Amino acid sequence: MMVEPLKALTQSYQRTRATGLEDYKKVMELKANSSNNTVFADNKGNIAYWHGDFIPKRNSVYDWSKQLDGSDPGTDWLGLHEVSQIVHSYNPSNGWIPNCNSTPFTLAGDQSPKQEAYPTYMAPDAQNARGINAVRVLSRESAFTLDKLIAAAYDPHLAGFEKLIPALVSAYESEANAELTKRLAEPMKVLKEWNLGYGKSSVATTLAIYWGQELREKINSRIPPRTDQLSVIEFMTTQSSSTEKLTALASAMDKLQNDFGTWKIEWGEVNRFQRLTGKIIETYDDNKPSLPVASTSSFWGSLAAFGSREYPGTKKMYGSVGNSFVAVVEFGKEVKAKSLLAGGISSNPQSPHFDDQAGLYSEGKFKDVWFYKKDVLKHAEKTYHPGDN
Repeated sequence: MMVEPLKALTQSYQRTRATGLEDYKKVMELKANSSNNTVFADNKGNIAYWHGDFIPKRNSVYDWSKQLDGSDPGTDWLGLHEVSQIVHSYNPSNGWIPNCNSTPFTLAGDQSPKQEAYPTYMAPDAQNARGINAVRVLSRESAFTLDKLIAAAYDPHLAGFEKLIPALVSAYESEANAELTKRLAEPMKVLKEWNLGYGKSSVATTLAIYWGQELREKINSRIPPRTDQLSVIEFMTTQSSSTEKLTALASAMDKLQNDFGTWKIEWGEVNRFQRLTGKIIETYDDNKPSLPVASTSSFWGSLAAFGSREYPGTKKMYGSVGNSFVAVVEFGKEVKAKSLLAGGISSNPQSPHFDDQAGLYSEGKFKDVWFYKKDVLKHAEKTYHPGDN
């Protein structure tokens, strides 16, 4: 643990005052960010990435991916790495840098940092389906606008199913049980024709997500502990039998049929956003108003992450993790930005701003950010000055 609260507060403040990349690098030298990766951009066209900030030097003789004996003096930290020594990228020629809580060694295509240049303990993070999709959408555009960036952020492709669905199709086509193949014929047709993109009206998305969840649950006891997300999907693909894949689909159909009266239910009918109390940990209720959401868990590769699940007493799935605040920013003579907040800015259910952004969140529609004083005053609902009644 990094126990440097004053440094951490100082760094958090000073980075808001940085005037450019060189200024920002100096702030990073405080080494007080123990938990986050940093993505940077400025109005001079610079972009940068640091994979962490507070990185202890360790003895490379040990395998730091495993539990180690803390009483062994050989496991003591050997000071901190300089910021220039940690995994970083400055102005890669491809022109973009994503951060998907995944390996930094693919973050800029062929301009990414080289894994062999760093100690193995420094960036053990694995690739994930979201990281794969981020590189895919960023690689196909050379000049982004705010609207193009929003479109990229809401690209519906679910890379996590790229191998899973073909494996299911192969299992189905080789199945000898005529009764089972007949029962699964219609849902298999839906999944074969699916373009692997989520959507509110997509029955295939519902079927795929429920099937994936059933299959993972079926083989979960065999998945090694601490397996990364992409390896879990690979395990599901290659280490589950054809029978397990097909019976998981049958179980998913049964669950949907029992819960909703049909397995042919659109994803937006199942996947919901609900805000009732303003508490961080919500109580969800199928009988109270909620809104459909198209995106899915980042586990499956959704860039606009919306991690939903069932809760006690619910049949629908409600999102509680993922994209809570989203913004796109364009630097120039004036800053232009658009943003989106889950629900609303107020935690008071009686406030008109408790859920006034919920509909926008459901639709993935961004609002303008009023950054300058003139714009704030122009759009203010009311103003207040200390001392006024």
